[in-house]
Amino acid sequence: MVNSVVLVGRAGRDAEIKYLEPSGTPKTTFNLAVDRPVKRTEGVDTTDWFRIELWEKQAQVAADYVRKGTLVGIQGRLEIQKWKDQNTGQWREMPVVRATNLRLLGKRDDRVEPDGAAG
Repeated sequence: MVNSVVLVGRAGRDAEIKYLEPSGTPKTTFNLAVDRPVKRTEGVDTTDWFRIELWEKQAQVAADYVRKGTLVGIQGRLEIQKWKDQNTGQWREMPVVRATNLRLLGKRDDRVEPDGAAG
C-alpha cells in the first residue's frame, strides 16, 4: 500500500517552530494553500488548505525560510492525528501532511530571507 502526497502551493502563514520536551526535537507547522483550477466559465479558482508538519532538519529550514506567501513543494504522507479535547472530552481528528521533503520554489527574488534581509 502507498501513502504518498505531493503538493505545490503557497504558505498561508509564517511557519511556526516548537521544540519538544525533553528531547528538544524541532517540529514546524504551517498551512499550505493549493489552488484547484475550475472551468474558466466559473471564473474563480477553489483553494484547498493543508496542514503541513515537518520535523528535525526540515523543520528548521521551514522555520527559517517559509513565510506567508512563500511558494513551496511538499512531499510526504497523510496522517490522521487524533486527540481528546480537554474542554469537551470528545475525541477529535485532523488530517495532517507529514512532510519528508520541502522545496523552496519560485524565483530567488520571491523568497523571503531570514530576518527580512534582502538577498
